[in-house]
Amino acid sequence: MKFRNYLIKLVLPALLTVLASCTTQPFRITSLTCNNQPEPMGVNPVNPAFSWKMESPARGVMQTAYQVVVFENGGKGEVWNSGKVESNKSIFIAYEGSELKPGTIYFWKVKAWDNMGHESAWRTGRFVTGLVQGKDWEGARWIGYGEMDSARRIVPGIHSPGSRKEWKDVISGDHVLPLLRKEFSVKSGLESAFLFVSGLGHYEIDLNGQKVGDHFLAPGWTHYDSLCFYNVFEVTDELQKGENACGVWLGNGFYNIPNTGYRKLITAFGNPKMILKLQLIYKDGSRENVISDESWKTIPGPITNSSIFAGETFNASLEPTGWNQPGFNESGWKQAQLVTPPASRLEAETDYPVKVMERLNVKSITRTDSSETQYLYDFGQNASGIVELEVSGNKGDTVRLVPAELIDRTGKPNQKATGRPYSFTYILKGSGIERWSPRFTYYGFRYVGVSGAVPDTSSVSGNQPRIKRMTLLHTRNSAPETGTFQTSADLFNRINTLIRWAIKSNLQSVATDCPHREKLGWLEQTHLMGNGIHYNFDILPLYKKQVNDMMIAQTAEGLIPDIAPEYVPFAGGFRDSPEWGSAGVILPWMLYKWYGDTEAMKKAWPMMARYVAYLKSKSVNHILDYGLGDWFDLGPKSPGTAQLTPVSLTATAIYYYDVSLMQEMAAILGKEDEAKTYAAWADEIKAAFNAKFLDPESLVYSTGSQTAIAMPLSVGLVDQDKKDSVFRTLLSSVRNSGFALTAGDVGFHFLVKALSEGGAGELLYDMNARDDVPGYGYQLKKGATALTESWPALEQVSNNHLMLGHLMEWFYTGLAGIDQTNTSVAFREIKIAPQMVGKINEAGATFESPYGTISSHWKKDESGVDWEITIPVNTTAELWLSVGEGETVTESIKPLSGEWKKSQEGEKLVIKVGSGKYRFSVKSGK
Repeated sequence: MKFRNYLIKLVLPALLTVLASCTTQPFRITSLTCNNQPEPMGVNPVNPAFSWKMESPARGVMQTAYQVVVFENGGKGEVWNSGKVESNKSIFIAYEGSELKPGTIYFWKVKAWDNMGHESAWRTGRFVTGLVQGKDWEGARWIGYGEMDSARRIVPGIHSPGSRKEWKDVISGDHVLPLLRKEFSVKSGLESAFLFVSGLGHYEIDLNGQKVGDHFLAPGWTHYDSLCFYNVFEVTDELQKGENACGVWLGNGFYNIPNTGYRKLITAFGNPKMILKLQLIYKDGSRENVISDESWKTIPGPITNSSIFAGETFNASLEPTGWNQPGFNESGWKQAQLVTPPASRLEAETDYPVKVMERLNVKSITRTDSSETQYLYDFGQNASGIVELEVSGNKGDTVRLVPAELIDRTGKPNQKATGRPYSFTYILKGSGIERWSPRFTYYGFRYVGVSGAVPDTSSVSGNQPRIKRMTLLHTRNSAPETGTFQTSADLFNRINTLIRWAIKSNLQSVATDCPHREKLGWLEQTHLMGNGIHYNFDILPLYKKQVNDMMIAQTAEGLIPDIAPEYVPFAGGFRDSPEWGSAGVILPWMLYKWYGDTEAMKKAWPMMARYVAYLKSKSVNHILDYGLGDWFDLGPKSPGTAQLTPVSLTATAIYYYDVSLMQEMAAILGKEDEAKTYAAWADEIKAAFNAKFLDPESLVYSTGSQTAIAMPLSVGLVDQDKKDSVFRTLLSSVRNSGFALTAGDVGFHFLVKALSEGGAGELLYDMNARDDVPGYGYQLKKGATALTESWPALEQVSNNHLMLGHLMEWFYTGLAGIDQTNTSVAFREIKIAPQMVGKINEAGATFESPYGTISSHWKKDESGVDWEITIPVNTTAELWLSVGEGETVTESIKPLSGEWKKSQEGEKLVIKVGSGKYRFSVKSGK
């Protein structure tokens, strides 16, 4: 953010105070967030909530009180002062002042007191409120190149139209991707300028020839009939006194999917359109607005084809020089047309935007013998993104780029499993070195096949365009990273990287399954992979959006479909599978446990209640028997619907888990009668489940597969007096498989959880520290650089897929040991119990919790174990240590004692500590 004028006067002294406090203050506030984000734009004036983190060199530091002040106009207008509040609460402090104004800069500051008698310095942040009501847009209208004929509307979308005779040649939408422009004047004395803008399906906006912001594929995708997003930018420095120009690019996205090239589905919500309000505030207090209306001018743009599924074509010779700058000759441009608004709800996007997050240089360039692909660029990493092309040539020369995860035996790009044909195509304007990147599409790829151009280093003669440089731009949700993990086991480090690339590639404005052929929000992975993602990235805003997407997608009967937003209704289990739809219940619970956020639970309660009622209506004697089951488990057939475990087992187990969570959430929300109802309901499901699936003599569930046993253990379906016996059958099941992985998308999550919580970390190590059977090591051995869709990394399925990465959670909660107690919320009560297993001599992780950084790093040798711990201010921790006979425990060379507790791994010494840095040693007494 750019602090100007009164902002500088306000914040700079506070900043200097904070910097000084780093050395003089024993207790200080280190970071501020409003609605869990630093300096958010577009905050709903009704519900801002404030959080902060603290640091202190002392140990055992807790906050005892705080004071929050909110004000506007550079500190001149106080709107709320909490006064000194005696409380240790430091997250989600609700605003309780007078009603805030829309489209306004507000500042807030906080100070805190601790249990050591210290008072922190003030720390100041800011936020900008959004536009809530239609009148707040002050006359801005939706405009475009033209209105789409309503007869051509295709909502809901059509799945695989190319294989359906009646849809094969249907044209979806008009596909004119326009440029729009407007010139305006700015007076002297400009104090601040904010831009509120939405463009569908996506947009980019320029001021005076320069792109505003660094968003990619903005705004995030939604079900456009129900909800559309707008974005907010501070643009004071982008404007100049006198004449200015605004230029807008519009693209299709999921709003309008062409029925050409590769298409998983087609939609036609409408033609591309935009709405904009540029708010100018001057030092003398006067205001002006630039709004979207009929005074804007438009023409078809140089993007002649754009599809979220098939790629993009850009004809540089069609882009008018200087069109987005003042003084341009608009002759030949037509007046923009007022168009129908896309939805009744237009809200500020609160998720982190998708951006270019990494730039990957080419590793090798190979000439091929194919006429279709003359050169192959290898970037060495399979990632979501686009290319940046730098090329020179003649006007009209065409360069075609074909991205792919894999290559075939001839060295050509292989798109068989990822959606074909897909390409980036650039037509030169012939003016020196030209630089281009696609604006409104992306793909998952490692390789790029080139036709129509040669590398600049090539000795090939002729008049073909020459590529000066090509770069892979990795695009993803810009959620801040929250975790790091490292171990002495190189294979596990490589597995961690493998899974992280799949996570990164599939964090967009939904959690996608793959970044190429589908790009859809398949819901089972949001909760099954949830902990692994959460330890790596701040996903509170993304998952709150996903909850909202599910609320919109829920049917009148209560069904939550397998994907959200639901652009197309799939058939059978691909629309209605309990393990997928249960994300509607599990995600609000996770957001509460991870972040202490109750808003999602409260907002989603009607959806959750309707969904579990829907599951009950589909059950027979509390048993559900439909869906996809343990998708992609490893059996004798090709992967797909569950092979080793009955669909009814996983469906009923997740149904029980849903109802159990409803009981817990009802109690938290003060719904006492509902809590009792759900508790009794869960007991009935449990009894029915065990009657159907549990052999009372062998205590084996169903087929005895890894999933069949692990899932009941993990979700609480096993009676307490049978847990040890059932756990032993799980160990036997794993051993009988030769320590090989067989569980799939659903089951492997619960297998990792059951083994880890049951104290069988050594077994998890044995299963995964290998590359001779399908699994993580096997994928790496085959050359995978991102997690693949199938355990054996089959070429005929995706090779960058989010599911099956469940071992990531164990890296943090098992090897490093970072977790929270069962009763804890938002990691207020931390539990650190590392599993020092196998041939691993060292492991460690950091995790940025809502209260601050938690770290655990241990190292062992023949003399014992050294273990370093960091616990954030305002939290407590239980540290679980394995201490053998004759061993002593010291902390910073001081002897320690604690309470001995029984764990699944045996007796452990449990030491309770407060915040601070600790160094423990467990050494032999000899």
